Amino acid sequence: MKRIIIYLTLIAALCVGNISARETAPTETSQDISKQKPRIQMAILLDTSGSMSGLINQARTEVWTIVNEFITAQKDGVSPEFELALYEYGKSSLAADEGYLRMIVPLTNDLDLVSQELFALATNGGQEYCGWVIQDAANQLQWSQNPEDLKVIFVAGNEPFTQGPVSHKDACRLSISKGIIVNTIHCGSESDGVSGKWKDGAVLADGRFLNIDHNSRIAHIPAPQDEEIARLGAELNTTYLAYGADGSAMLERQSAQDSLNSSAPAAKVQRAVSKSSLYYDNARWDLVDAVEAEKVQLENIDKDKLPEEMKNMNIEERKQYVKENAEKRKELQHKIKLLNQMRKDYIAQQQKENAAANTLGSAIIEAVTSQAREKNFTFQSAPAADENQQPHSAEETNNPISPKAD
Repeated sequence: MKRIIIYLTLIAALCVGNISARETAPTETSQDISKQKPRIQMAILLDTSGSMSGLINQARTEVWTIVNEFITAQKDGVSPEFELALYEYGKSSLAADEGYLRMIVPLTNDLDLVSQELFALATNGGQEYCGWVIQDAANQLQWSQNPEDLKVIFVAGNEPFTQGPVSHKDACRLSISKGIIVNTIHCGSESDGVSGKWKDGAVLADGRFLNIDHNSRIAHIPAPQDEEIARLGAELNTTYLAYGADGSAMLERQSAQDSLNSSAPAAKVQRAVSKSSLYYDNARWDLVDAVEAEKVQLENIDKDKLPEEMKNMNIEERKQYVKENAEKRKELQHKIKLLNQMRKDYIAQQQKENAAANTLGSAIIEAVTSQAREKNFTFQSAPAADENQQPHSAEETNNPISPKAD
């Protein structure tokens, strides 16, 4: 009996010691969180049933506008990382036992991939299970564990929010329990959205209930700077140095997305602006971004994995070539930023006389910028162009000044 008592006492002591160690020792997650930059993570869940072609077109056109809204965002003086995920739901060609839904793109900063997948989307009839797609997005995506980061879901559609075997209430409660806000976008009238329980879903997950006209065409206000911004955006492609197994294919994808987005004037300009920002990061296949991020060392790259024009260069020549392209890129990006500020000032003046568009992009921007501020993200105003920077004629607009030293 004494042996049993001693044995149980030792086990209890070990258990207490283990509990104490777990309470006092920092976990790997907490250590990782302390080192991370602030993050803004957004998942867009699109109804791709037969009547939703207008919604998809809005997503294609306005994805760059949404990204650009965060170019000046900061938290505690640090620019956040921005990640975007896409789901589709409500299409009969998708698996019924998986809820007629599909993760298209996980949370990523690969913006060209997001654009490529949006242009590949098509619609057909199906069952729209909002609860199921919200549940999957909350469970499947690699959401940040930092409660100070902004994590949001936007679900857009036009059928009742209550459809499907997964309770919309349970799905929304699950999301907010993980710190993920759910915003609902009803494609139709406000009254139908309320009666269809779209508002209820947003309330349950601390989100916003919005309604849009998904068939509305994106209004584009032409600005004098548009043509030059688009041209500079295309010229940026010449500074990308594709390396590795996927480099050439990624460079071709970049050009293809330029071409697809050029069909809509607003998207063409906004994409060029995105390409001038820190969110357009291609370090996985571009040597300029990879070297700047210290993800590769030129000395260690096999000759066969280099761009054709660099294969016969020695190490010093490689470094100089990458440096020259980096400097050229920064110059082009600086010009785009200056012109874009002039463009924004011009459009703001024009919009004073016009009603704002009621579209997917405007709804997302309205909600998420407000929610970002609640998380203590700030949005810096771009500096006004001085007299030496401001073009005074169409000719000068098409020949922007060289960037000044910071």
